[in-house]
Amino acid sequence: MTSTGPGAHPCPPRTRDRRGRGPRGPLAWPAVPAMATRAERFDELVLDAATRLEESWGRAFPPVEFGVEDVPPSDPAPWEHSEVPLGRLFGAEGRRPPRIVVYRRPVETRVQGQRELSALIAEVVTEQLASLLGVTPEELDPGYDDPGPESDH
Repeated sequence: MTSTGPGAHPCPPRTRDRRGRGPRGPLAWPAVPAMATRAERFDELVLDAATRLEESWGRAFPPVEFGVEDVPPSDPAPWEHSEVPLGRLFGAEGRRPPRIVVYRRPVETRVQGQRELSALIAEVVTEQLASLLGVTPEELDPGYDDPGPESDH
């Protein structure tokens, strides 16, 4: 018999149904890479590329914001080509620092595999940062034009 009076202890909330089925807990803990979405992994690759460039550059970059958007806006600037951009540099506006935006979907459609994705993101970030700094991509990243060990053919 259960008591429902003022001193009664309520039953603990039921986490499983009477047949032993129902939610058991998370499939993976938050620290496990399986919990990161593709978009979150893409964001990390952009930040890793920027961090690697800043360390190899040897000087601090001016204030700059990095962002990722799924697709570029449908109205390209007059000076842009008709092809879909992979990234874009937006100049400073008022107190807002310059922004470098990498477009996730166009980048992902041009690669096959994680290694190519990482390399293309690094290339896009290098080109945009070089444009911001007023240097060539090769000055910013000496390995920029290196095709890699797989392109010896």
